[in-house]
Amino acid sequence: MEIYNESGRFISILTDYGFKATFGNESDTTFLKKALEALIDSPVPIKSVKFVKSEISAITIDSRSGIYDIACVDEMENHFIVEMQLSEYPEFIQRMKFYALHRFNTLIKKGDYKFENIPKIYCIGILAKDIFTQIADYHNIGILRNAQNQTIDDQMTFVTVELDKFQRQVNDIKTDLDKLIYTMKNLHTVTETSQFPTFWNEDWLKKAISEVDIRNMTPEQKLAYEMAISANALAVKNENKKIKEAEERKTKEFIKNAFEQGLDINLIAKLANVSMDFVLEIQRQL
Repeated sequence: MEIYNESGRFISILTDYGFKATFGNESDTTFLKKALEALIDSPVPIKSVKFVKSEISAITIDSRSGIYDIACVDEMENHFIVEMQLSEYPEFIQRMKFYALHRFNTLIKKGDYKFENIPKIYCIGILAKDIFTQIADYHNIGILRNAQNQTIDDQMTFVTVELDKFQRQVNDIKTDLDKLIYTMKNLHTVTETSQFPTFWNEDWLKKAISEVDIRNMTPEQKLAYEMAISANALAVKNENKKIKEAEERKTKEFIKNAFEQGLDINLIAKLANVSMDFVLEIQRQL
């Protein structure tokens, strides 16, 4: 999924800068409140949210720490953790459990290890790539249920959105969730307001769009955005380098095993889909 458009007027909400300018806008939470309502499928409006510490401190010397993208609490003391993931991450649900359980442990400690009246925790993951290959729905809400699909506990709720699965066009958009995901996937491809679907005039979306409109940015904001692009480009370059190195290690290991099995050099090159020179170089290293 391409999220950068050099000729575009709007910054993608999926970029680090766009996500923080919309979901993480502490001066105006209109968009965040409506987005959370849509993501958790809440029939009750969220009146207010306040941002809280998003850093996870390691509990022991050997335990993990981390930072999630957004952490906030609403007026009912419901806790929300929102995380964006653009690259492949098949085990993302494990990371969500780590975040949610850490927040759960923190709440228990604050209550002197009492388990009654624990606030709800919503852990929300927005993913560019699919992680549930056997599930067709792009939006999933998970709680603890038994084999008869009866609720055992809903204190901790896991919400996932897989953007690749969302293929609805403007005429098919009906719910606030559809409006949100359509906007996240398509805003950066639009160049003029004349291309806006009618629902982009709704107050919550209008405010978010204004935050990522390049024409509204101050010189300082433009500099921050350009620095974010630079940092992301470097991160992508490093990630691609790691992937390439991992593939090369795997190929070299295959070739070494093939030699141990006594396979012919021509066959090894064909099976590994590499040149003869590459195979010969590995042979010289053995």
